[in-house]
Amino acid sequence: MSPTFAAFKVRNFRLYASGAIVSNVGTWMQRVAQDWLVLELTHSGAALGIVTGLQFLPALILGPYAGVLADRMPKRQLLTYTQIAMGFVALILGGLTVVGVVQPWHVFLLALLFGVGTAFDAPARQAFVVEMVGRDELANAVGLNSASFNAARLFGPALAGVLISWIGTGPVIMVNAFTYIAVIVSLRMMRVAELYTPKPAAREKGMIRDGMRYLWRRPELMMVLVTVFFAGTFGLNFQMTSALMATEAFHKGAGEYGLLGSVLAIGSLSGALLAARRVRIRARLVIGAAVLFGLFEIVSALMPTYLTFALVLPLVGLTSLTMLTSANATMQLSIEPTMRGRVMALYMTLLMGGTPIGGPFIGWVGQTMGARWSLIVGGGLTVVGAVGSVLYFSRKRGLSIRPRLLPRPHLEVLPQTELLADKAAVDAAPTSPRVA
Repeated sequence: MSPTFAAFKVRNFRLYASGAIVSNVGTWMQRVAQDWLVLELTHSGAALGIVTGLQFLPALILGPYAGVLADRMPKRQLLTYTQIAMGFVALILGGLTVVGVVQPWHVFLLALLFGVGTAFDAPARQAFVVEMVGRDELANAVGLNSASFNAARLFGPALAGVLISWIGTGPVIMVNAFTYIAVIVSLRMMRVAELYTPKPAAREKGMIRDGMRYLWRRPELMMVLVTVFFAGTFGLNFQMTSALMATEAFHKGAGEYGLLGSVLAIGSLSGALLAARRVRIRARLVIGAAVLFGLFEIVSALMPTYLTFALVLPLVGLTSLTMLTSANATMQLSIEPTMRGRVMALYMTLLMGGTPIGGPFIGWVGQTMGARWSLIVGGGLTVVGAVGSVLYFSRKRGLSIRPRLLPRPHLEVLPQTELLADKAAVDAAPTSPRVA
């Protein structure tokens, strides 16, 4: 089997991936349909930003508690509950839209409830990957998970755009409600004995605080978290910025908007497959990819036509997915199993939890300054966050970041303790006699 698909040797992961691809297609269909519904009801970029923010607000508030729950109960069981909850919310929103009684406040409320399900689903899902495949195949499995998500992004938005034109937004949202059944079935078919399940964490006071303290003592992981926070808060607002660019900058319809999501997914899928081939993941890859992502997002905003904008989007997708997959693998491979749920919850909280701040802000920028500025500001703040995290943690938190030219130009990221240990080893090594 090709190294790109090594994790598929594991039966449980094959089952999970087969259910996930069906659900991911439905999720992307609903994202497009929900955004289009908001624009139909309000004709407001700010309202679109509010919906995006409400959907991610629970991750900011509930994320740490969801991580504790993921460490204390079987993740397979928890994921089953979250799939049922999110499917039920999608069914209600689709039903209200089909019968023609949906109002903006319905979308706002249901987006919030959907976000509650996502807040509990995300850390359990992230931490469950290593339980299916073990540490040796973790980086590959993370890349394949991202590939599945972005393969769905390749087809889901375009399919949603076509179906919205044919049958309307309500039925498209209801389709997503039924796709969660595929994930539930795949979870129930797994062989529990083949899972690498760690011992559940005992119930103790201060478990969230312990997770935060654990991360604070790891400056190389904190640097990754800060970078991901800026990118997630200000840069990763594609569903909103693409809608604004399609409607405001290029005056296109639902079909062209859905196509932009698929074009973006071409680059994202490429980035995920490249990530699946990497054996070693380093923090410097997160920083470099974040900077390039922000720059390409700015470049996309400057494109004069719909076609040239679409041509740049694959580069935006490639760099964003390289950043996210490398950040995810870096976090999971660097933490203790008993802390995995809490740490990944904090990771997802920073990745998604900033959207309630960044979503409305970027939506307001697009509404008042123009659609292009939503991308310029989002990309610029992503670059500032990545560079700022490097400068802060290299000067204030004992992290050594040094440029290296050989064997190729790169940054070397080391905690000061490792740097001092290396220096001591060199100083203690016997010196060779000099030949005259």
